[in-house]
Amino acid sequence: MVPFPPAATEAEFGALTRAGLLPAVTGLLGRADVVPFTEGSLPVYAVGDDLVLKLYPPLYRDEITTERTMLEVLSGTLPAPALKDAGERDGWGWLLMERLPGRTLKEAWPTLSTADKRHLMPELGELLATLHAVDDPRLAALGPHDWAGFVARQRAKVVEHHRRTELDETWVTQIPGFLDHVDLGTPPVVPLHTEFMRDHVMIDGGRVTGLFDFEPAMRGAAEYDFVAVGLFVSSGDRDLLRRFLDGYGQAIDERRCLAYALLHVYSNFPWYFGEMPEPPEPTLEALATAWWGSGQRAAQ
Repeated sequence: MVPFPPAATEAEFGALTRAGLLPAVTGLLGRADVVPFTEGSLPVYAVGDDLVLKLYPPLYRDEITTERTMLEVLSGTLPAPALKDAGERDGWGWLLMERLPGRTLKEAWPTLSTADKRHLMPELGELLATLHAVDDPRLAALGPHDWAGFVARQRAKVVEHHRRTELDETWVTQIPGFLDHVDLGTPPVVPLHTEFMRDHVMIDGGRVTGLFDFEPAMRGAAEYDFVAVGLFVSSGDRDLLRRFLDGYGQAIDERRCLAYALLHVYSNFPWYFGEMPEPPEPTLEALATAWWGSGQRAAQ
């Protein structure tokens, strides 16, 4: 049986390919009908028509605990992949799960009409609201265990982070003052997907069939999830965001959403500026309105 290769460092993991891992994968599963998916940060494979195998190299071994916990907790509550099997081999972790029907919303998006997109938004909002409403003691295994402490740590390194992404100084110099004037309060802690985007939602026949990719899940303020919603689902379209919020059942604060976008673990504003509508003025206040300004929820 072909062993899995070492992958305890970024260099070792970065040198691997999904095709190169196939002999070890087929040996693990004892079947040959395995095809690698091209997207995703971790190696993922279609197994026949109905299953998906996800690998967690030693470098990211802890992420299997998060994803497994989420899938077990969400079973029967939210349309997510059903966990079929799990294990470890050669220091790698793996999960074998159900394959959700349909295709990703990202793949389908260019083919959808405006009416189709509007129709989907309330359903997507309901999906996120369902996730945020889940209350299960097993979620205590997810970090961070101190949300206020997490926010404070992100705040302490926020300027350094954005300079590292090569964000223009015109924006960087505004960040401390903007964050100083946004009250994030003491929100209740809820389960977060953290990457609620078209890439991770499946649809089939114009209906949402599920949400997947939970390895970066956390517990924290609900509006932290609206960072990805505004950037990668509604993408600055106010009408789509209003409809999403109608399904979610609650309004959001655009300034808090931008604050969490600035503090987000994966924040990359130079990339966002290349994809999102340009604000009318080069200020963070204007940016919050341009990207998360939705007014009230859509009328019933």
